[in-house]
Amino acid sequence: MTTESRINAMKIALERRYRFSASHLYRRPEWDEARNRARFGKCANLPGHGHNYRLYVTVRGEVDPETGFVVDLGRLDAIVQEHVVDILDHQHLNAALPEFGEGRAIPSSENLVSWIHQRLASRLPAVCELARLRLEEDEDLAAEWSADGPAP
Repeated sequence: MTTESRINAMKIALERRYRFSASHLYRRPEWDEARNRARFGKCANLPGHGHNYRLYVTVRGEVDPETGFVVDLGRLDAIVQEHVVDILDHQHLNAALPEFGEGRAIPSSENLVSWIHQRLASRLPAVCELARLRLEEDEDLAAEWSADGPAP
């Protein structure tokens, strides 16, 4: 097996970072104020609070021998921009997304990663697969999905 064919048979992971700013509120309308505050603390304060999110999208695939790339970055960027960033950036997530509306799912980092996965997994170019998503809410909190299972 030649070096070139060995390289092309390998699956390589490529990670790209995106940024967006958004606000959210942790609150269950069926709970009283005391229960909301006990469960969600300051995150239950109306009208909500914001974050400068960092989203890491990792794709995996074989290296194209002509370009040397796993995926066309411009195409990946356009997909993530259209189906995730443009929808979330500078939005109040509870109001902007029906999935996180009053009485629906809490827009936690965990639920946002699940929402992003649903938006991206089937839209990526056929030359690659979604391998990992990591959403950092701030320096101290992140949620992650991996095709290989939970992070260690």
